[in-house]
Amino acid sequence: MIFTELDLKGAFTIDLEPRHDARGFFSRTFCQEEFAAHGLKTVVAQCNLSYNHQNGAIRSIIVDLRPESPTYLSHVQVTLSAENRRAIYVPEMFANGYQTLSDEAEAIYQVSEFYTPDRERGLRYSDPRLRITLPLPVSAISEKDAAWPLLGPVPVGAPA
Repeated sequence: MIFTELDLKGAFTIDLEPRHDARGFFSRTFCQEEFAAHGLKTVVAQCNLSYNHQNGAIRSIIVDLRPESPTYLSHVQVTLSAENRRAIYVPEMFANGYQTLSDEAEAIYQVSEFYTPDRERGLRYSDPRLRITLPLPVSAISEKDAAWPLLGPVPVGAPA
């Protein structure tokens, strides 16, 4: 696997290194030793699959929510597709969302904690403090995601 650190410290893209033969290829998508060598969390508590009828590639958007971080509320966007077979490592204290870009999109998540609905939080993609520009107009969004509250105003004297 090829690990490339993004502009938000601790976040990485992970590209596969396929081993090809006449049948196709084999590639690891997770290796505890390699993740640990890059200082990444190696615990996988659950694997989840998300499928969208409309859309095969996705644009993953992660937002740094670490208040002490110099990149607090900054975001990066990474395209994940069947063609590039790229993954993204999202550190703790980051938000993660995506927009589907093509038909028949599947996203597989490996997460380090069990799903706990009563602790779930979210951000609205259109929050002006985040300044997220999506590649396509929003054509479908869950009621839950559309209802997340906007971030509060920036206190006087605080960095935007």
